[in-house]
Amino acid sequence: MNNLKLICKKDLLLQYINIVNKAVSNRTTLPILECILLTADDKGFVLTGNDLELGIKTAAIEADILEKGEVAIEARIFNEIVRRLNGEDVTISTNEKNAVTIVCGSSEFSIMGQGGDDFPALPEVEQNQAYTLKQNDLRNMIRQTIFSIAQDNAKPVLTGELFEFHDEFFNIVSVDGYRISYRKNNLIQSCGKNDVIVPGKTLSELNKILSQSDEDLVSLYVTDKHILFDLGTAIMVSRLIEGDFIRYEQSFSEDFKTEVLVDKNQMIQSLERASLVSRDNRKTPVRFQIKTKNMEITAKSDMGTAFEEISVEVEGEEISIAFNPRYFIEALRSIDEENVKIHFTASLSPCTILPVEGDSFKYLILPLRM
Repeated sequence: MNNLKLICKKDLLLQYINIVNKAVSNRTTLPILECILLTADDKGFVLTGNDLELGIKTAAIEADILEKGEVAIEARIFNEIVRRLNGEDVTISTNEKNAVTIVCGSSEFSIMGQGGDDFPALPEVEQNQAYTLKQNDLRNMIRQTIFSIAQDNAKPVLTGELFEFHDEFFNIVSVDGYRISYRKNNLIQSCGKNDVIVPGKTLSELNKILSQSDEDLVSLYVTDKHILFDLGTAIMVSRLIEGDFIRYEQSFSEDFKTEVLVDKNQMIQSLERASLVSRDNRKTPVRFQIKTKNMEITAKSDMGTAFEEISVEVEGEEISIAFNPRYFIEALRSIDEENVKIHFTASLSPCTILPVEGDSFKYLILPLRM
């Protein structure tokens, strides 16, 4: 390709660099993967990042393209330079040796780039059949489930989240072996049933660029090996995790012996205070003693003891059960409603946290032996 030359606004350029940076590799033996690809052609000026598992390509960025071309620039130095420039308009140009000159205000930099031909292309994903929902809805669903994906690779499928598409709604599910997080939301557009496993890293990076506005939509396109998220401002393409997700539905039982209606924030605060005396939540659980009108939360360790009492509405039997407090706190924090229902069956059976009305979420947590 020819030498590139263009002029664009610094703030706009920085905004898009921050988006594609999410797909730039930090640890790689291939220097090209540490770069951002700048392309100026008939379709406009776009930036691309690709670490071979996750790729992001921006929509056309407003710019005056004086000469078409492409070049790959190391992302870290490019980001640092643009961030510190003190003018409004940035001029970027290259020569035949891929040296990149960046001029803005009173500053001029010249850094070595690499030829765009060496940069790996994003996987092809056909954008015919879409699943569409609000970006803010997807953002919330990821935030409300991502904390319970598995952190080790013993079962690779559990290091991602299950996306289950239906005709009018879709679910996101994460499981780490000790708990299950489930969220459900309506789709604006669907193309039938499907399910895929999306890597946790992809969703973590996606959540940093999803909009919080209710106006903005995201469309999801799925193939056997990849998923593409079209945000309007950019597309993100990720490989999928291959394999069968666990059959999580079987873990959720309709049977319970005790139902507790509780103020979510009150319970979070009590659990946080009780867990102050336990340095290791796995070895020193918090104990719930559920009585007719209240719940006693106690913790005991070498450091000392803690006692909390909160008023709750109870239907059913009294029960004594123990949990890792962090699992409870993370689930409750992810819930936006003020009150929740908790179903208990027995002291060594999982409990389920549910909405007071509807079926938009459910969280299952395994108890610990006291």
